[in-house]
Amino acid sequence: MNISKVDEINSLYRRLIEAWNKRDAKGMAELFTEQGIQIGFDGSKMVGREDILSHLASIFENHPTAPFVTKVKDVRAIGTDTAIVQAIAGMIPPGKTDIEPTVNALQTLVAVNKDGNWKIELFQNTPAQFHGRPELVEQMTDELRRLINE
Repeated sequence: MNISKVDEINSLYRRLIEAWNKRDAKGMAELFTEQGIQIGFDGSKMVGREDILSHLASIFENHPTAPFVTKVKDVRAIGTDTAIVQAIAGMIPPGKTDIEPTVNALQTLVAVNKDGNWKIELFQNTPAQFHGRPELVEQMTDELRRLINE
């Protein structure tokens, strides 16, 4: 995959994370295709921009959401107009200064190029608890912590 395409896809993912961190439901929803899918940390599934907007607006209105600290681990092309982003994510709870390891996640984003614009077809935020392997939780948390201090 060429560098400019990787940059465009990384930019799409960054804009999604920035919108979450700003608690901007509309900004997040606009990044999806018309029938894009978002699967939340708790397994909630939203289909389409309107559903995503409604669900996120409710979350942001009713919960003090924590900002993400993320690191893209891989961007992979699938053909010419589709790509997958794999990232790791941690969250710093409101009022805290450190990542809360119990909410670490693996994030997967499927991006599609529609008429020259990259949009999100699927975003999934999966808990990364690595049951029985606490050292992996610790490794991920340490990797994300290094980003806070950069």
